[in-house]
Amino acid sequence: MGKIKYILPIIFLSTGLSVFATTGSLIGNNAGINLENPLLAVTTPTATKNYMQVQPLDMVQNPSFYLNKYVKVKGKFDKFSTLGLDYKPAMKSSEDYITFLIQRPDVTDHNVPLSELKIFLKRPEAEKHIDLNAGDEIEFAGKVFSTALGDVWMDVEQFKVLTTKPKETEKK
Repeated sequence: MGKIKYILPIIFLSTGLSVFATTGSLIGNNAGINLENPLLAVTTPTATKNYMQVQPLDMVQNPSFYLNKYVKVKGKFDKFSTLGLDYKPAMKSSEDYITFLIQRPDVTDHNVPLSELKIFLKRPEAEKHIDLNAGDEIEFAGKVFSTALGDVWMDVEQFKVLTTKPKETEKK
């Protein structure tokens, strides 16, 4: 009995150390645990999205190819719209979003919207750009989330105005 009271604590201590060493190496920093001070969280950088630069006409000619992909598009702004809002198969609420259209790049003699590309922008961001005019150059990036009706439905994550046309002054 005398030897047992010395051996048992050694067994418990060695088992505890081996479990800590094993789990500590398995967990590492991948679990967000700082092993030197477990109360401090380890921050890991967020993954950056790689947006592929695409031409809008390529997207509307092959919508299924772009489904669930992150894309970046340059175009000429046409107008804000309600096109596609509250459509159940690709639901984006008109309370939270507004759509905008860009001009068809293959028509240069007058403004024709590219209505096959449904582009959704969150209302707070759209309200920052309420003064855009037809023909202003923009760049936007986001994810193609649906191909309902055979069209491209895109959720915008980044929106940038590249150039604006000078405002026309009225003649009196």
